[in-house]
Amino acid sequence: MKKEIIIGIFLGFLSFLVYRGYDITPLLILGLLVFSLYFISRRKGLLNLETHQKVMENIKFCFEDIGGLETPKQELKEALEFLIKSKAIHKMGIRPIKGILLTGPPGTGKTLLAKAAAGYSDAVYIATSGSEFIEMYAGVGAQRVRNLFKQAREMARKQKKHRAIIFIDEIEVLGGKRGSNTSHLEYDQTLNQLLVEMDGLNAQIDVQLLLVAATNRPDLLDSAILRPGRFDRQVKVDLPDKEGRQAILQIHCLNKPLEPEVDLAEIAASTYGFSGAHLENVANEAAILALREASPVIKQAHLREAVDKVILGEKLSNRSKSTEVLYRVSVHEAGHAIMSEILNPGSVDQITVTSRGNALGYVRHTQKEEQILYTRSALDKEIMILLAGAVSEEMFLAERSTGAANDFQKAMELTQKIVSTGLSKLGVVSTELLPEKEFYQACQEIITKLEKETKEILEEKKPLFHQIVKTLKIKEKISGAEVRKILDKELSID
Repeated sequence: MKKEIIIGIFLGFLSFLVYRGYDITPLLILGLLVFSLYFISRRKGLLNLETHQKVMENIKFCFEDIGGLETPKQELKEALEFLIKSKAIHKMGIRPIKGILLTGPPGTGKTLLAKAAAGYSDAVYIATSGSEFIEMYAGVGAQRVRNLFKQAREMARKQKKHRAIIFIDEIEVLGGKRGSNTSHLEYDQTLNQLLVEMDGLNAQIDVQLLLVAATNRPDLLDSAILRPGRFDRQVKVDLPDKEGRQAILQIHCLNKPLEPEVDLAEIAASTYGFSGAHLENVANEAAILALREASPVIKQAHLREAVDKVILGEKLSNRSKSTEVLYRVSVHEAGHAIMSEILNPGSVDQITVTSRGNALGYVRHTQKEEQILYTRSALDKEIMILLAGAVSEEMFLAERSTGAANDFQKAMELTQKIVSTGLSKLGVVSTELLPEKEFYQACQEIITKLEKETKEILEEKKPLFHQIVKTLKIKEKISGAEVRKILDKELSID
């Protein structure tokens, strides 16, 4: 308010002088000079050295508020004990931990873990991003790093706390390998300053600082920042397993009205490969679908539809899909589903010919067990399921279509994995030393053999196609239970 009053008085005075016929040019120059000096003094220079930081004082967020991620949470708790019990650690002559690096895919909860770490250790929490430190002007990024650590100490003293946690997201922007940006040394100067600040963390006795950083590209980080004494702990934050996904869904559904019959375990089983961010989106989309239908509660059908939307996007109209295309898509998806149920009983969760995004139709599978290692037989089955769509088209429509392009690409990737991991007839090979032609021939032989086996199996199940395709043309969607019912009926007749 004072600034506005002073500016108003000054402008009124200038207007009075103009009215009286005085030359106000010297006063304008003087006013501009005073304003420039004030601006520079407030910003401490012509360049803005401040970064966009989120400061949280009274943090009530804890590890119990995060679903799943039991191993990363336990690792973090153990590392934070060094910060909480600093006096006992000092007596034992143990060097305090200076940094914790969280690595993992996007959306897995790295930022939430850092926030929970601050709540667990009762520390001041300052969050920023690696991109906030990079400028075109030399020295600005380094100054921002100094200011960040200085601010953390000042905030801790102001709140009468002895601990502060600095969280830097996207650390690969700030801590990338030196020399990779040869045209701009600002990156290297900023990283050097961060290394200096981390080396001096244990010099401040009254305030214990801990740097927590997150990245999904640890391969881009400079080796100096990863050595012991800087980031002493590296915590891997992977995609959640089935139990973790269920726990995450339960947390995100706490504030949503669920129907009592809702089975989150089923949704967790059908969301293999989803991150925490994806699961939050599933819960949110399910609530939106319920709102559209004016339903007071979220039903199982809403959650299942939300999973489809998160995977493939919004549902598209089938009006533009001709009868011939609809029949072809139904045959294609029926082939995938029948082959999947034959090779892996109980694996089909749903078949649909409703267009979503770039997909004209799709089969959603239920992952019973989280797989880390694959045998040759398991990979063969996956390839046969992928090939079944195109093979079915050839069986019933005499020719294939471009709709199988994505299936072929995935099948070839799995075939390459078979050869490169020593599971083919070539045995253990080096993909670098193996001639490209020989590598291609080995992959092609596998594809040809499995394609032949797929056709032989599907030829025996032709009656199943007619029932499934007929149902898809009417309902556009079949559950896995219905598919298994049709399959069991056919087997009992045989």
